[in-house]
This record gives sequence, C-alpha cells and structure tokens, in this order.
Amino acid sequence: MAETRRTFFKASLGFAAAQLAPASDPTYRMGIGTASYSQRGRADRNIEPQRRFTETLQFLEHCRQLGAGGIQAPLTSLDEAYTNSVREKAAEHGMYVEVSARLPKDQESLDHFEKTVRAARAAGASVIRTVMLVGRRYETFQSLESWKEFTRTSWKSLTVAEPILAKHGMRLAIENHKDWRIDEMLRMLERIDSESVGVTVDTGNNMSLLEDPLETALALAPFAAAVHLKDMAVEPYEDGFLLAEVPFGEGCLDLRAIVDAIRAARPEVRFTLEMITRNPLKIPCLRKHYWVTMGRVPGSDLAESLEIVRQNDKPLQRIEHLSANRRFQIEEENNRACLRYGKAHLDL
Repeated sequence: MAETRRTFFKASLGFAAAQLAPASDPTYRMGIGTASYSQRGRADRNIEPQRRFTETLQFLEHCRQLGAGGIQAPLTSLDEAYTNSVREKAAEHGMYVEVSARLPKDQESLDHFEKTVRAARAAGASVIRTVMLVGRRYETFQSLESWKEFTRTSWKSLTVAEPILAKHGMRLAIENHKDWRIDEMLRMLERIDSESVGVTVDTGNNMSLLEDPLETALALAPFAAAVHLKDMAVEPYEDGFLLAEVPFGEGCLDLRAIVDAIRAARPEVRFTLEMITRNPLKIPCLRKHYWVTMGRVPGSDLAESLEIVRQNDKPLQRIEHLSANRRFQIEEENNRACLRYGKAHLDL
C-alpha cells in the first residue's frame, strides 16, 4: 500500500514540477543552515559569539564562497548596525537570510522575542525558524503526562508569539523536530489558523517517529515556510534502527519527489541544507520506553519503517573517535557534496 501511494505521488508530482519556474532561476539556489556545521559549532561553544565560525556575517561569507543561495542562522547580534550589515551583504550577493530563534516562554523572553523579530526583519529575513522541542520526543519524556505538559506549554508559547509575528509581517516556521507526528502538527496548525505560522519541513526527522519521508513532505508542504533538505540512511540495531544524515544520493530518500512536492505546494519556499555530520542516532522503536508518549500509532507504520531499514541497510559512518580537524574536514566534504548534487540533480 505504501509503495502504491509513493508511485502515485511521484507520477502526480512529475507533472506539477514541470509547470514551475526553470532550474536556472537563482531563486532556487539551496542555502545552508548552521546545523550543517554542528562539529564546528560544538568546538566553538566556549568562545564569544563574535569569534565563532557561525558568526552571522562570517557564515554568510563562507556560504557565499561555496555558491550557496542563502543561510539559516541565529543572529549573532540584534544591534541595528549589525543587522543592517547582514541585510546589505546578503543583498549584495543575491542571497536569502532566514533567522533561527527560540519561542518565548514568559514575559521577559517575550520582550526578547519581539526584539529578535524586529532584528530579523532588519536583517532582510521574512521567516523565523524555530523548534518547540530541543531534544527528541522518545528520549526527553519519561511519562505521558510530561508529554502532555509539553504540548500545553508549547501551545501557550505559540499563542503569545503569533500576534508579534503578525504585527511585524514575519512568518514563523516550526520545524518537525522529532517531536510532532504529522497529524499532531497539522492539528496545531489548523488550531492556530494563522498566515503568520507555518512549518520548517524537515525531510528526514519524522523517520524517527515511524513516518514515511515523502508522505511527511506531502502533508506538510502546504504549510511550508522553510525547508531543511537532507538525505537519510539507516542501519538495524538490536532495539530498532540507526538513523543518520548522509550526503545527497547516498541515502534512502526520494529527494527529487520530495523537492517537487514542496515546490508544487509552495513555489516560493527556500530549501536549506541540513547535513548534520555526526554518529548515527538510535531509534529504539522495539523498546517499551519509546512508546510512552506515542499514543495509537498504527502497527503498519512500525512494519513499514522496519521494511525500509531492511531494504536500505548500510553501514553508517562513526566519526566521534576522529580528531577535531578530521571531523571538520568530513563535515565540509559532506556539505560540498550535497551542494553539487543539489545543483546537478535537484535544480537547487
């Protein structure tokens, strides 16, 4: 059944994609998010923000040199002169800027959130990417009640942020960050019912919640305000499966169909590379604790996920034992490989 759906989706999307703008349109150049430099980011954690590799202006320049179309990054400073510099540099090079920021939790953070929204606008951004859960659902919550409390506080944060976004003409892009399954995220979007609230469609994350990547993209595409484009590879282990980002074309995602699905629904959306170079993540879907917060997930979703693992089993790279310089090198090689593939095969 899942394979039949995928075949139908791809046939439909092939026609829709043919109606879109030509691949030569610079609007479609893929950008890079700071998570694609997570190894560098970890190494820079204990130095002042202005000296980090991901300092916004430096990161913009590095991505320009790689031929990327833009960046998705936190703003190193909310100072007006600084944000003006970001906007001017991005405009000079024909690049887009999307800002990453946290949702407000209380009145003090609400004030900071509004300052961030203003600064993002000044930096030339029209989208703020955010997450509701920093960690992973199946690792973070030890009880169903703790998950329900998270859903309540997340909704409160969203409802206080929405008027500020609307006031400043900014669109929020909530990432499916190994927290919300498709139906849960759609219910939240329908409940808030705001043009100011959309999704950062992450093309791989919902595999960790036993959902098909193409079906995830199709369901969330109408709400897309941003995209984290990635390819994923899998490997079985005793408690479920391992999941890892890999260079485009080396994983099990149908990237062409996913890109076409999102473009057909939201032609204006930007695609940002999120190639996280790290050891593979454990998805312990055969352990009892994984299911504490998952509710009534169909058994077919588990079966189809394990079938994908069986069909695409490949040894995944481990890098944590390597020197920092070697990890930085692999990270850079992976990002460059994705940019080349995106240009050659995805019109990005």
